[in-house]
Amino acid sequence: MGEAERLILLLEEKGWRVAVAESCTGGLLCAEFVKVPGASKVLAGGVVAYSRDAKRRLLNAPDALLDQGMASPDIAAAMARGAAALLGADVGIAATGAAGPDAMDCIPPGEVYVGVVWPGGALTEKSVISGSREDVMRGAVEAAIAVALSGLAGQSI
Repeated sequence: MGEAERLILLLEEKGWRVAVAESCTGGLLCAEFVKVPGASKVLAGGVVAYSRDAKRRLLNAPDALLDQGMASPDIAAAMARGAAALLGADVGIAATGAAGPDAMDCIPPGEVYVGVVWPGGALTEKSVISGSREDVMRGAVEAAIAVALSGLAGQSI
């Protein structure tokens, strides 16, 4: 059983729906969930918010945070909260960072932030992923799922 499938089963067990907000992963995280049969039981949907304006308008990321840079633990948490609110989900998962090959807002390529929010809790994590742009994107998807599993595993409904 893959990690995405484990996460979907965990969400189903808790009766929680999940929404995804993506920047550096460009839709790959949501696609990873959709690959799993039965994902529709828990997946509310996803938003690819690549630009500052999309993060602000669609996900309600505060300008004060965005003024400090497009990727940080606080931005990841705000994106996750925004996706959950927008799509009526219990859980929000977000990934943002610099996929490369160039730095973004002084963030080196491969630096990625994941945010996960759920009723009564939140978790953010920074990952540094080496390799090509595709490697960073794939690594960010894996990191997002791992952080979500870590944060949600001990949570009761």
